[in-house]
Amino acid sequence: MTDDYDVIVIGGGPAGENAAAYAIAGSDRTVALVERELFGGECSYWACIPSKALLRPGAVLDLARAMPGVTASGPQVPDVFARRDTFVHHHDDSSQVEWAKSENIVPVRGAGRLIGEKLVRVDSDDGTKVLRARHAVVLATGTTAAIPDIPGVAEALPWTSRDATNLTVVPRRVGIIGGGVVACETATWLAELGAEEVTLLVRGDRLLPRAESFASEMILQGLRDTGVVKVRFHTEPKLVSRREPTDTGVGNIHGGPVTLVLDDGELEVDELVVATGRIPATADLGLDTVDLPAGYIEVDDQLTARGVPGHWLYAVGDVNHRVALTHMGKYQARVAGDVIAARAEGRPLDGMRFTASADHQQIPQVVYTAPELASVGLTEHEARTAGHAVDTVELDIAVAGSALSRNDFHGHAKLVIDTAADRILGATFVGPDMGEQLHAATIAVVGQVPLDTLWNAVPAFPTVSEFWLRLLETWRGKSI
Repeated sequence: MTDDYDVIVIGGGPAGENAAAYAIAGSDRTVALVERELFGGECSYWACIPSKALLRPGAVLDLARAMPGVTASGPQVPDVFARRDTFVHHHDDSSQVEWAKSENIVPVRGAGRLIGEKLVRVDSDDGTKVLRARHAVVLATGTTAAIPDIPGVAEALPWTSRDATNLTVVPRRVGIIGGGVVACETATWLAELGAEEVTLLVRGDRLLPRAESFASEMILQGLRDTGVVKVRFHTEPKLVSRREPTDTGVGNIHGGPVTLVLDDGELEVDELVVATGRIPATADLGLDTVDLPAGYIEVDDQLTARGVPGHWLYAVGDVNHRVALTHMGKYQARVAGDVIAARAEGRPLDGMRFTASADHQQIPQVVYTAPELASVGLTEHEARTAGHAVDTVELDIAVAGSALSRNDFHGHAKLVIDTAADRILGATFVGPDMGEQLHAATIAVVGQVPLDTLWNAVPAFPTVSEFWLRLLETWRGKSI
């Protein structure tokens, strides 16, 4: 016996939820949303939401300390943890389940696996059932933390990002293997919440290697200015060992002290965090039953899986390896949902909303360190490598709005400009709350707004966004 639906989505995180909702919007189509853990997914319980809940108190405290006449003490760790726990609903997904039902989405709890064309088997504590899709199956299973192939690491039961965002105690001494977003944000909140020593062990020569070099340097300086964080480049442990490793649960310290053998000696920490990338959660997804190789799922710009005939299999979010960002996974899901709906109704795929183009060269991202890094589009290096006629304009952010916002405002902005097309290819801003300045740049990049047109987009006074005018003035000075 099988249960029939028009659409089946495997993976109940933000990307899966959006794909399900858009695929049936305004219709009588049916959709099943299959989730093996918690509806709401990694972002809601173990990634974006808890990490930002941990980071925001430190940012607010930093602002308060920068304002004369305002007194502020340090963060109260139990209260910070309690606020985070409210945002993750204490790992109770009942509200997500109710939302799904309110959108006419049928939540199905269990491990979903492809068993053939448009067929999904779901294994749960209640048994096994088979679901059949009339139109489409969407894979939205995301990724899991990678454990580096370093002798002794796995046996030491290190923290992954799930432990770091759901920590129940702040370790006194922490080692972090990695230099990307997870490593930098984790180091930031650990320092703000009272860790005494945080050491980043970075295999390469800089943090956030895909960012503009000035941004990497400013993030590095911000971490070092805490007086708590040390960053060691060209460093990777040779061997890791731990006294009495114990699986104490997510966010608890997993045993005794950890010893890391380095080239120049040993480092002892109370907890070790591995932040060395992600791997696709596809090992048990049954890709072989539809003749797909193991690993990430390659898709076209309609998010249809390449190599699978019939336009019935889709993959959205981290699992397709295009962009590992929640907002981009949701964007892909909206495109995929619209494509599924159009194909189900026999409508042509005309219009930009049926093509995922932004996740090629127009990706916005915010790294919530201190200072904050916000970027969209291409870096200077990427633009030159792509063959564009490139020039740049950059300056320190120093306008009335930034001075009024805090006494110690320190920021920097850079635009990457296609001189042949007179438009912005990319933008990078570093400074306090720069994420709130990013969407204007995203619109300029995605909309391919000519620089001359931007002269008529007048920033309000006195806001921090007035630095846009200074950038244009600097560009005009270079062009004269």
